[in-house]
Amino acid sequence: MAQEIIVSVKDLNVKFRLQNQELHAIRNVSLDVYKGESLAIVGESGSGKSVFTKTFMGLLDANGFISSGQLLYKGQDLAQLKKEKDWQKIRGGEIAMIMQDPMTSLNPLKSIGAQIAEAIRLHQDIRSAKEVQERVVGYLRDVGIPEPERRSRQFAHEFSGGMRQRVVIAIALACNPKILICDEPTTALDVTIQAQIIDLLKELKEKYHLTIVFITHDLGVVANIADRVAVMYAGDFVEIGMAEEVFYDPRHPYTWALLSSLPQLGQRGEELFTIKGTPPSLFKKITGDAFAPRNPRALKIDYLQEPPYFEVSPTHKAKTWLLDPRAPKVEPPEAIRNLKNLEEVYR
Repeated sequence: MAQEIIVSVKDLNVKFRLQNQELHAIRNVSLDVYKGESLAIVGESGSGKSVFTKTFMGLLDANGFISSGQLLYKGQDLAQLKKEKDWQKIRGGEIAMIMQDPMTSLNPLKSIGAQIAEAIRLHQDIRSAKEVQERVVGYLRDVGIPEPERRSRQFAHEFSGGMRQRVVIAIALACNPKILICDEPTTALDVTIQAQIIDLLKELKEKYHLTIVFITHDLGVVANIADRVAVMYAGDFVEIGMAEEVFYDPRHPYTWALLSSLPQLGQRGEELFTIKGTPPSLFKKITGDAFAPRNPRALKIDYLQEPPYFEVSPTHKAKTWLLDPRAPKVEPPEAIRNLKNLEEVYR
């Protein structure tokens, strides 16, 4: 049975005007998001992850714009929306976002309960003060806040970082969205709290029938939440597949590099792996494979012509000339081969 597509992005291009130049932040990207899935978008800082998802809610900075392409949601092309009043129908009630720093997302002058109540009144058409308060307490309870009735009267500074992130999630839930975008929601938290927030998001996804788009540069986090992974480099998706496929059978050299950078794969007494070089300038036109200058296994054609997607399986594809039948056989790094062996052990 075919999965239902909830968002379909087609040939999307996003640019920013900076000092009489244009920065091409998202480069001709296409991606379908399926209803009810957890999709993780991974890549280095500056690869375009947040910019890509901000287009879903019309939250680009003032100097940013969609230059071409479509962003289809429920038959509507969101790329064509220009006015704030049109976006207000989408933001929150259809698509909500959790930012990475909860302290800057919360109003320090309003109680936690008042902020959740505001979202309920805006998006659930409930006017009864008693019912609104019951919902506020219910959402706080759902996100694991102890003594929710008392805590609803408190302010953001009275909560720990992990608790503030739970409150931000409660506000997003109060909007009653279909899609929840999580923009690195665990970055500012310690490892123990990270795991709790990931488990909470998984529980809420099932309870509220959410589609989750999770943005991160931490592949360890992705392994615990994602059904599917899209790897982004220099404003383009270079590999897309099910989480198991991308983790245990990655095909793009950039994905190899990202996985090799995991501290867990380091060898005692040896330096941790780092990706040499820097990403390309997006002010200039990129010729060939954008990762080629940083790829020690690059082919001559990588510098001349952009690769198309090559299908690895019906659910897995990658943009690399190494998958062309004419390409020489290139073995992935040892760390990646070890990952594959590890998967076979656990099967």
